[in-house]
Amino acid sequence: MRILTVGAGAVGGWFGAQLDRAGHDVTFLVRPLRAAALRARGLRVTGLGEETALEPRLVTADELAQTYDLVLLSVKSTALDRAAKDLAPAVGPRTTILPLLNGMAHLDRLGELFGRRAVLGGVAKVVTTLGEHGDVVRLAPPNAILTGELDGAPSGRVEAVRALLTGAGVDSPDTHDITAAMWHKWVFITTLGASTCLMRGSVGEFTAVPGGPELARDLLAEAAAVSAAAGYPVPAAELDFTARTVTTPGSRLTPSMYRDVLAGRPTEVEHVLGDLVARARALGVPTPLLDLATLNLRVHQHRAARPARQEPGG
Repeated sequence: MRILTVGAGAVGGWFGAQLDRAGHDVTFLVRPLRAAALRARGLRVTGLGEETALEPRLVTADELAQTYDLVLLSVKSTALDRAAKDLAPAVGPRTTILPLLNGMAHLDRLGELFGRRAVLGGVAKVVTTLGEHGDVVRLAPPNAILTGELDGAPSGRVEAVRALLTGAGVDSPDTHDITAAMWHKWVFITTLGASTCLMRGSVGEFTAVPGGPELARDLLAEAAAVSAAAGYPVPAAELDFTARTVTTPGSRLTPSMYRDVLAGRPTEVEHVLGDLVARARALGVPTPLLDLATLNLRVHQHRAARPARQEPGG
């Protein structure tokens, strides 16, 4: 199976490296600057006892000249349109696209461009980031990809993808309703992102002050209410897991959205929070705290998009 991993960042780099190490035919579609860095340094994976360096097969958009059996799409939503344009030559009539983005809006966009039949549902469960030199740094144990047909039907190609992943050491349990799994991950990442970004602190930092844990639980209740109204109630065990995750004393956990805010970079606010609150409106679900978090991040987005101000004499 020929595999194209679109992006070699924290998520694509992690899963692509595992597939590569397992001996699969993996190519990374990357931008020219990332390609130059990877050719010079290799794809390095570190953290939790991991210390490997690979010399991955790389291709840039202008070099893409063949179709692939599986496209693993792991870019941020802010780069989705450009990535979709770049990977278009790689998509043939039998190509399967497995997107690992948060939220749901990307499914419609990919369906418009490549046909709904080409796209699987996908959920990545991994805690990684990029280090100072572009290394993939693993921060916590989860290492799983959930996938399935969006209509919930049994599928030979899904079984083939799951076998490929498990053979490479990636957990990929049987998922009867991938759309529900995507909604439930959306609730989790929304709660974590809204909490840390509103409070400008890690889980441990905002839960250490009066009202912090209550805020996190209230954000979770709003997000879960939207999911339930959409037809995907979050199971009690998952609600409990998320509640414990976002209220753990001393936890240093932060999502990528929060790290983007600290770095002054644009965030996935519209894809993760904006889309969720829009759906809440359509479903008649009040989400005042999520509205506040969305507004807060939209202000940040506006600032991040402005050109840097030139200081006098600069």
